[in-house]
Amino acid sequence: MPLRTQEIFEFEGFALDPGERTLTRAGVSLPLTPKAFDTLAYLVRNPGKMLSKDELLKEIWPDTFVEEVNLAVNISTLRKVLGEEPQDRRFIVTVAGKGYRFVASVSRRSSSESNGPNPARVEPTSERVADGGSFRPQVESTPALGRWRAGIFLAVLAVLMIAAIGSILFLKSQRVNRQPLVETNSVAVLPFTDLSQSKDQEYFSDGLSEELINELGKVPGLKVVPRSSAFQFKGRNEDVRSVGKRLGVANVLEGSVHREGNRIRISAELTKAGDGFQLWSETYDRKIDDIFAVQDEISRAVTSALRMKLLAPAGGTGASPSRITNPEAYEAYLQSQYFFRRGEDRPDLEKAITYNDQAIKLDGNYAPAWALRSSILTTMSSLGLRDHRVGYTEARQAAERAIALDPQLAADYVSLAWVQLSYEWDWAGADASLKKAAELDPGDLTVLSYRSYLYECLGKIDEAIAMTQQATALDPERANLYLGDLLYIAGRYDEATAALEKGLSINPKLEGAHSNLSQILIAKHQPELALEEIAKEPGEWERLTVQAITYYDLGRRKESDAALAKLVATHGTDSPYQVAQVHAHRGETSQAFEWLERAYREHDPGLNQIKSDPLLTPLRSEERYKSLLKRMRLG
Repeated sequence: MPLRTQEIFEFEGFALDPGERTLTRAGVSLPLTPKAFDTLAYLVRNPGKMLSKDELLKEIWPDTFVEEVNLAVNISTLRKVLGEEPQDRRFIVTVAGKGYRFVASVSRRSSSESNGPNPARVEPTSERVADGGSFRPQVESTPALGRWRAGIFLAVLAVLMIAAIGSILFLKSQRVNRQPLVETNSVAVLPFTDLSQSKDQEYFSDGLSEELINELGKVPGLKVVPRSSAFQFKGRNEDVRSVGKRLGVANVLEGSVHREGNRIRISAELTKAGDGFQLWSETYDRKIDDIFAVQDEISRAVTSALRMKLLAPAGGTGASPSRITNPEAYEAYLQSQYFFRRGEDRPDLEKAITYNDQAIKLDGNYAPAWALRSSILTTMSSLGLRDHRVGYTEARQAAERAIALDPQLAADYVSLAWVQLSYEWDWAGADASLKKAAELDPGDLTVLSYRSYLYECLGKIDEAIAMTQQATALDPERANLYLGDLLYIAGRYDEATAALEKGLSINPKLEGAHSNLSQILIAKHQPELALEEIAKEPGEWERLTVQAITYYDLGRRKESDAALAKLVATHGTDSPYQVAQVHAHRGETSQAFEWLERAYREHDPGLNQIKSDPLLTPLRSEERYKSLLKRMRLG
């Protein structure tokens, strides 16, 4: 580099010595790879100047052809070492589509003025340059911080794996058919539309939408609708006014993605739901390796627009996690997340694990990919798509690897907790994992939901209800479904019905709601009404389970047997616990315990409800029941 070695550059407590090739702060040497050091040196030498990507590439790699992703990785590494997030704009500012600018105030002094011992010299290390797709980023030893919002995105609670959001309550409606109270500082991010000619970028547009939900959820004072509620409008092209009323928000962010090869165009538009007035809109044309910067830019722009109109000037974004990986690995990660979230059948989950393999092969140090892997393996094991011993063991190993790579990522501990709940029945261990996750991310809905589920497993229904009531304010759709089930278990049927109907008022196709309503009617000795209700249930195994029970209560044994036979034929492998429920309700004790033992051997997640399930009441006096509780560490 053509820097004058007799000079030392200083900025905000940092000292960069080109001659010694060191970057220090308070006398402590900070680790940098040679090319990352060269990148910083060139930026610092030209403070305030917009340096194009081409100029930087020629300067840093003068005799080598490399792709722009190498530069992007260096910039990400520098931001991490400097303690800067992309939205901070304290040191390196991304000039959209053009290059970068170093904006901190820089002073120069002679190296002879340096006091104290010289810090250790940074010796060159080998770097691997992109060549035919073989690029791996030189990630420093400090783990990349990330949020994995969820999951999406985890086994039977996958419906609650929405991206992590802020903990502020934003829905205050108390009546089933009443629209939620609208607060002005609230926003819903609708799924971005894939406008690509081949229509094969849905995974990418969904991933972008989820990431924006995650980032906006960190803004103090801003209420953000969770993924599960916002994504019900996917592909519906509904008027923003209607969306605002349904979700109880004042603002709606929507957009589109158009990708051709390595180029991508992202359009985003923020609209007031009340009158359709457009607050802000922007279009971004980028190369795919700029996607992290684009996500940050959109999040910043929306936040700025909301702050000017709605929020106090002091409101700011929380610390955005670093997402240091290469574009190919991130794209494979998004594909894996997309198919896992869809999770409709074996092919979806097989695709999810295949893309996850690719992501980890491309970057084995990307913690969110390992956390996602744990969730996929746990789900596949619970559904009988993997040998449960092997699958759960691999799921635990993946969760432990994620924690080792990034101990500050709450999703890592949630993934571990799900293995502890589903396979190990280690209730104390799961409690510790979830408490750690809550400590890292107190407002995370996924963590809140899992802790509630743990209480249910332990038979602490009142505690589970109290915690789930908090979750209903964050996710009125899914959390009301779970709340209705808990209230049904507690025998509070009217409240349970109100909660379920509230969930259905948000999403009329909410899977499981009609099944729960039917069980309430059965408990109230109204099987005729229960039969009408269960016919509306879209979920097959839920519908068959309750139909077998309802027909039995109506004295229609032949039809009950037919529903049970179909349940066994289609879901006997993945739902042995539900078969046991039917036999227990019908008074067929021996058959019920046969299927419970099968559920025990296969670690069916449904078995975790054994301590509080009203349908198993006829079995509770049996020694076999008490023995099963002890084996599950619940007795």
